Parts: sequence; C-alpha cells; structure tokens
Amino acid sequence: MITGSCLCGEVKWQLDGIVELVNFCHCTMCRKVHGAPFGAFAHGSASDFRWLHGEPSISRYQSSPNVYRCFCSVCGSGVPVAESDEVCIPAGSIDGDLGVRPSVHIFVGSKASWYEITDGLPQFDRFPPDDYW
Repeated sequence: MITGSCLCGEVKWQLDGIVELVNFCHCTMCRKVHGAPFGAFAHGSASDFRWLHGEPSISRYQSSPNVYRCFCSVCGSGVPVAESDEVCIPAGSIDGDLGVRPSVHIFVGSKASWYEITDGLPQFDRFPPDDYW
C-alpha cells in the first residue's frame, strides 16, 4: 500500500495494490505542468485506488483529446488521474517508497534541450511499442 497527498494536504489518496511501473515523461505538456525537465509518473490498477479526502477539491484540465491533468484546486499540486482501468500518479505526490524504480524515459523526442539523460534507462521518442510493456 502507498499513500500520497497534495502540497496543502486537502487531497489524499491510497493505492492498495502495487505500482506496476514508473516512467519519466519528457513531453512538452509534462515539462510545463511539472515546471521541471520531465514528469515522473507511477502507474497502477484503478481498482486498487481510492480517494481518502478532498475529492471535491480536485479540478481537471483536458490537455489533449482523452487526456486529463488533475490538480488540487487549493494549492495547484498535481494529483492522480484514475481513468478506465489505470491510475496515473504524479510520483512526487507519493509519501514513502514506491516499491519500484523508474524503468523508462518516454517522449524524449521533445525533451528539454538543456537536459541530458544519463541514467541508462531505455529511451523512446514517443510511447514505447506495445511489445515493450
């Protein structure tokens, strides 16, 4: 089990299952929303996810077709997006250890020109091919 919250503590959540993978996304949207060279996201099963507090304080922004960014309307922190069968969790909102380590860089074709990836993880210009997963 892992838990997390936004910066102000208004929104709290829990994942009772495992984190299946952690990715670093270098797309322009993730860089802008995180104010960093990439976004870090943990992925798990939506059926194992639940809100503990503050769900009414969550705002949603549709950044592209069928893609939403959720955030606390009080402090602006990114919070998980539970759509269909997967939950996508901004890794920085997690309290404690994830239980897994990052495994891939995606959308490196649009990464910040001033940032150099040096960790040796696999890199993909866009999404990895289906057989990668």
